[in-house]
Amino acid sequence: MVKLKDVVNFCDRRTYRTKIKDYDGAYNGLQLENNGIVSKVAAAVDAGQSPFECAASAGADFIITHHGLFWNQPIPLTGTNYKKVKYALENNIAVYGSHLPLDCHTEIGNNALLAKSIGLKKICTFLPYEGTDIGIITEGPSGGREEIASRLKSQFPKTYQSIEYGSSSPKKIAILTGSGQSAIPNLLANNVDTLITGELRQHHFNMAQELKLNLYPCGHYATEVFGVQALAKEVANEFSIEWTFIEQPCPL
Repeated sequence: MVKLKDVVNFCDRRTYRTKIKDYDGAYNGLQLENNGIVSKVAAAVDAGQSPFECAASAGADFIITHHGLFWNQPIPLTGTNYKKVKYALENNIAVYGSHLPLDCHTEIGNNALLAKSIGLKKICTFLPYEGTDIGIITEGPSGGREEIASRLKSQFPKTYQSIEYGSSSPKKIAILTGSGQSAIPNLLANNVDTLITGELRQHHFNMAQELKLNLYPCGHYATEVFGVQALAKEVANEFSIEWTFIEQPCPL
């Protein structure tokens, strides 16, 4: 019998939860408990109604999410918030959230695993937030922009986009999964003109032209599926239980 508290303690230690400060309002860790027992783990990018329903259908009673339930405190449990929390309670689903800890982790973080998935070697980290660098910088491939585009199209066939005004053969590439707008003003200071990220805003097109940047927004959701899966797999291996990934058809 696997105890909920043991699974939570494992996740807290593995993600260095207490050592990494997140954005104001974002809460990492156990967000909703169940009856105290975990028999199957689910992983999902978002703590939403549909992922909860899929987790229940899969027989999971512990779900690891990247975008958890709580971002602004306090949150009224009314409307859709009430509905999904009520559903999780009625179906005995514990909810665990891990935001920045699962972005910047050197082994199971979204940035590191995205770089590994497309075959880019990490050089260093950048973009400090409250004492922790949340982005990484990798070596550029020998094939330059064409090779970058090819690898990204293969990895993200439905969400790949490109804005190419930088070097055709970038030596270094920055990676910041999810929202990449905070990285752009810090690229050139780190001798980088190429960024792989999840989503950008319209004005970043103009910035790319003016600052001579290569920007590759490949989907906020799509670039953040890696960490939750890696953590769920490690939990499953540690406690000898099953795990599953709750895929959602998110195009953004």
